[in-house]
Amino acid sequence: MAFGMSQRKEVAVITGASSGIGLAIAHVLAEKKTDLILTARRRDRLEKLAEELKQKHGIRVDIIENDLARPGSAQDLFNKVQAIRKDVSILVNNAGFGKQSAVLDHSIGDVRDMVQVNMMAVTELTWLFGVEMRKQSYGRIMQLASVGAFQPSPMYAIYSATKSYVLSFSYAMNSELKGSGVSVTSICPGFTESEFHEVAGHKKTAFMKASTMTSRKVAEISVRAMMNRSPKVIPGLLNKINSYIMEGMPRAFSTAIAGSLMKK
Repeated sequence: MAFGMSQRKEVAVITGASSGIGLAIAHVLAEKKTDLILTARRRDRLEKLAEELKQKHGIRVDIIENDLARPGSAQDLFNKVQAIRKDVSILVNNAGFGKQSAVLDHSIGDVRDMVQVNMMAVTELTWLFGVEMRKQSYGRIMQLASVGAFQPSPMYAIYSATKSYVLSFSYAMNSELKGSGVSVTSICPGFTESEFHEVAGHKKTAFMKASTMTSRKVAEISVRAMMNRSPKVIPGLLNKINSYIMEGMPRAFSTAIAGSLMKK
């Protein structure tokens, strides 16, 4: 069966499902007849997407409006999901954002929100759903990290650091869960067609545009890796090469290169 899908009915929770990679993952999983619980801040977009997927694929789609920047929102989301369905087999921790700015030029609100959404909410949701998955000895968790996880990135220092955390946390947790029936797959995309850079206030350079992948392609690669229980995948050959080079460089060099690419 495509993407290694099992015969059991899969039920997926996708955060940040209203746009970009999260929306594309929703489409890819819907095509595999996976029931979906979609969550994001923008209810109007979720309602439109849910109706489209139900009509097109004949699956069940529930929506939950939720802002993961709010402390306590991960537990609230988990409780609402449990009230809808207790048989969740897939968690996609896709929600996240960055801002292009020097750390001290961020507002303290943006600093808190990035850490809350990109790290705290991801960790809490992984624990909450992971405990339930381990009880049923079955489940898959997809974590959206970034190629930015492989080196410090001036002008995206907080975002890059949070994604380094996601990658390290998720890779280690996947090892802990071996033999449990539950796996954690880290996805490290590079430049992708999405609203990320608009939200970040970052105008793309010609190089960035040339190396940008479609959200659909990233989603297909990500879902395949998750269903195959791969611990990590870097979508795109250029992203793979760049990430391996950056990882092997002295940190001062990789930081300087990242800074030259990410400066305003």
